[in-house]
Amino acid sequence: MIGIFAALTAFVIDQITKAIVVANAASLSTGISVFPGFNLVFYRNDGVTFGLLGGAPWWSLIALALAICGWLGVMLFRAGNVVETLAYGVIIGGALGNVFDRVRYRAVTDFLDFYINSTHWPAFNMADVFVVSGVGLLLAAPWISARRPIKS
Repeated sequence: MIGIFAALTAFVIDQITKAIVVANAASLSTGISVFPGFNLVFYRNDGVTFGLLGGAPWWSLIALALAICGWLGVMLFRAGNVVETLAYGVIIGGALGNVFDRVRYRAVTDFLDFYINSTHWPAFNMADVFVVSGVGLLLAAPWISARRPIKS
């Protein structure tokens, strides 16, 4: 249940933040400075991470993401501890958040823009944060679980 709750939570947070961004798209299209090094922007990305595969048919990216989510779902139910369960859950929730965007807009809504001077990291969203955090948690899971063996 932890993994399913994590997936649902990640999905809902992603969709709420994107809804706020879309509702404010006009003011965010030029960017709003939050503090030096960070802007809120409105950008639609039809590719995947860093714009890779941009221009690929939108349905193919959905099919790929759903296939990966299916595989991750199997891994979720085979997970041996809470850390792995949580990690798989947030990855699935984040991936499904971006799939939902692709179905609606044929692109993903990105809005977090970090930069140093004039060099900007590619804009991203909360779904991306959940996917990357989940992968990081999976990589750290063996060490975390060794220190604190908790079964899911």
